[in-house]
Formats: sequence, C-alpha cells, structure tokens
Amino acid sequence: MALIRLVAALIGWFFGFFLGASLLEVSQVTPVSNQVLVVFLLAAACAILGWLGAPYVTVVPARIVAGWIRETSADNLVGGAFGAGVGLILGLFLAFPLSFLPGNLGRFAPIIGAALLGMGGAAAGTIKRTELGALARDIRYGKRDRVGEERALLDTSVIIDGRVADIVKSGFIRGTLVVPRFILDELQHFADASDASKRERGRRGLEILQKMQKEATVRIELLDVDPAGTGADGQLVTLARQMGVPIMTNDYGLNRVAELQGITVLNVNDLAKAVRPVVLPSDELSVRVIQEGKEPGQGVAYLEDGTMVVVENGARYQGTEITVTVMRVLQTVGGRMIFAQPKGEVIDIRRQRPPSH
Repeated sequence: MALIRLVAALIGWFFGFFLGASLLEVSQVTPVSNQVLVVFLLAAACAILGWLGAPYVTVVPARIVAGWIRETSADNLVGGAFGAGVGLILGLFLAFPLSFLPGNLGRFAPIIGAALLGMGGAAAGTIKRTELGALARDIRYGKRDRVGEERALLDTSVIIDGRVADIVKSGFIRGTLVVPRFILDELQHFADASDASKRERGRRGLEILQKMQKEATVRIELLDVDPAGTGADGQLVTLARQMGVPIMTNDYGLNRVAELQGITVLNVNDLAKAVRPVVLPSDELSVRVIQEGKEPGQGVAYLEDGTMVVVENGARYQGTEITVTVMRVLQTVGGRMIFAQPKGEVIDIRRQRPPSH
C-alpha cells in the first residue's frame, strides 16, 4: 500500500508541476519567486491528493471487482466474457462507417458504439450462458456424437423416491443428470428440518445422489443457476425451457405444468407402469397372501410392482406363498387389480367382488 501511495504522490507531483507551468503561461504572476511558489504549491497539493486518494482509485475498486468475481459463478463469467468479446468485435466492424458521421459525432460514435455493444453482449452472454454451453458442446462433439450424452433435469421428488438410482444402475439411463443448485438446497433444507420425516427424506435424497455419482453410466452435474420462477418447481420449468432438456420427476403437478409449457417429462411412475409384467387370464403367479379380503374366504396379495391380487378362497393361505391361476384382470382408477384362485381349484367367477382395501 505504501508503494502505491508513493507512486501516486510522484505522479501527482509531476502533474501539479506541469499544470503550474502551463498556468504561468496564461497568467500575470510576477516576479519569478511568486511563479516558483505557485508551481511548488500546485505540485505539493497534487502530490498530497495522490497520496491520500491512491487507495480509492486502486485498492478499493480492485477489492470490489475481486468480491464480485468471487460471488459470480464461473459459467456467468465465461458467458459474459464471450458476449462482451462478440459485442466488441461487432463494434470494431461498425467503427469505420460510424467515423464518417459529421463533426464530433463521427469522432465519438465508434467509441460509444463499441462500449454499448460490449456491455450488451456481456449481459446477453450472462443471461444465455446455458444455451451457449449447449451450443459449444454441439460444435465440439457434434450432434451424432452426443447421442449418448443426453441431459435431463432431476427434481426433488424423483431423487428422494430413489428408483432413479436403480434405473441408472441397470444402465437404461445414460448421459448427464443435471441437479440445479436450488434443488440441492431444497434437499439440504429437508435434511436439516426439525420434522423427523422430512429430515429422513432429505438425507435419503442426498445419499441417492452420492450413490449415483459413483455410477459409470451417468454423470451428475451440479448446475449453479438461479432462474426465474415461483418455488423450485417454477424454477425447474424455466430452466428446462431455457436448456431445452426434459425433466425427470414423479410429481403429478409438476408433470402437468411442464407438459402444458411444451417441456418433455420423464415420469418414473409412467416407466414403472410401462415395464410391469403383462398378466393374462389362465397365467400362473407365485404370490404371498398377506391379509384377508373383504369377502369371506378371500385373501389379498401384492406383486412386486404393487398390483393387488385378490385370491378367492385364499384366506386360509395367509402368511404363506402359493401358486395361483389368474381368472381376470380389472383396470381401475387406482390401478390394476388381478382376480385369481389357488392353482387346481375351480371357483364361480360371479362371486368375485373387489375388496374394500
């Protein structure tokens, strides 16, 4: 700091000296001793101003800029720098025709134009940084090479659900799964909540993310962005629209809102329904009867995907695993329901009524 002050004082001294000498040429100060005194006083005054003001034109602005750089994410800086560079190049091309404007307008117009285009380009690059990153990847790798580099946004519900980790482990999902910073913050908020249920869900979500980071088939990308939108769902929809990527979720409300805005949604619940086994009448299933049904003698079992199986005369097998024969499959609002009978038995189909469970 002392060195900066000393350099600034020397610069101020020489500036004051030449300023005093210039003023003497147009002034009527006499004799020579007074002229020397004027020059000395101006030089001393400028040296003092340089010593005192040096921090405010060097160190303080540098600290402000350094703090701003530390708080700004790397993608913002890269996007802004790229946009500013493009704007300055456009300003360079426009400088020549603008210089032909009459008078002082032609002298200052190129400088003003370059400054405006540079600032406008920096703002545009910062706002559109995500699209610029996607464009850079397309140019670098090519569309054909990026077939296996698909990207999808994860929401909080699908991370906490945990089935996405099993899908990733099976190899059916490849590419990059993007987790925005606000989704990670929401998981952290749940993990630190006073409510035990929320705390358990948040910690489970963080564990699922850590588990998926170890998988070789996908890459977990933490995106430090803060898009406009109400709540995490609104921000996620805005970000998906900006990036042009689908959202992976099992949230019905988010699913509807995203689809209304033309965003592709990868719903894990829909995937589970699509891959569940097809069951037809006369098929045989191995199930474990876990409880009694509504009607006398009925037993209730469940398949691995959660489908309810009503076993006629199956109550006596409660707690045991038996082989049943499918009689019919009923599709209800709540899902699929299967009616079956113990293998080898014949039951009147008219007795079948859905249980109240």
